[in-house]
Amino acid sequence: MVEARSLSALGSRALLYAILIAFAAFYLTPLIVVILNSFRSFQEITQTSVLGFPQQFRFDNWAQAWGSYCIAGICSGIKPYMWNSLMIAIPATLISTLLGAMNGYLLSLWRFKGANLIFGIITFGVFLPAQMKLVPWAITLRNLDLSNTVTGLILIHVVQGMSFTTLFCRNYYVNVPQDLIKAAKVDGAGFLQIFRRIILPLSPPILIVTVIWQFTGIWNEFLYGITFSEGSARPVTAALMALSANIAQAREYGIESASVLIAALPTLLVYLFGGKYFVRGLTAGAVK
Repeated sequence: MVEARSLSALGSRALLYAILIAFAAFYLTPLIVVILNSFRSFQEITQTSVLGFPQQFRFDNWAQAWGSYCIAGICSGIKPYMWNSLMIAIPATLISTLLGAMNGYLLSLWRFKGANLIFGIITFGVFLPAQMKLVPWAITLRNLDLSNTVTGLILIHVVQGMSFTTLFCRNYYVNVPQDLIKAAKVDGAGFLQIFRRIILPLSPPILIVTVIWQFTGIWNEFLYGITFSEGSARPVTAALMALSANIAQAREYGIESASVLIAALPTLLVYLFGGKYFVRGLTAGAVK
């Protein structure tokens, strides 16, 4: 009887693992196809199929994707667009994280009338569809003379990101004892001194969460990049769209695949080296 139950449990577990492996393989198939095609020649792909193992590994696709492939008539590869994305993502991430931390600190630890209302208004931006904001942003960028500029996209992502960073930081700082703030006030510390000397040293878990969240979100964002930039000012996601939509020439699937992988590397590295800290930060209060 016991042996039969053990065999039944073993069979159930094997079936569960088989189902999970099948789902994982189905989910990873597109990524595997892109990786394999990035090492295949144009002739090999067109003469056989996009599904296949490279007959000979070729690395020239990666070199051309980085520096010598034509995107919508501009023969420069995705290198300048990668720099554009870095110039947008890094300052927008840092500024929105700092502002979100200060907002969260103010709304959670400095009680004042209307704080909950202000918090609700700020976080309401989390739930607004991005399409609703296109026209207001178009008018704002036009009035500020920031249309089709990297600075304009930085402004958009800073303002857009403040809803998330404020939500994360406020919910984290709520758990900071009020006695710390009261003691600092008794010692004569002001708003910024308390923030710099007490709150920030307690903040690494949630700041890591917001930095990873913001950086990956900004890097992968497509709608604002394709709408408010063109030509050499585009971020890499919009440039990849122009690459794949360029039907004036034969589709270079190998180069396109290498371009996609290069564009994905920064966010993959962020999650590779910071993923465990992201999970720790979430469990420390980011979603409480």
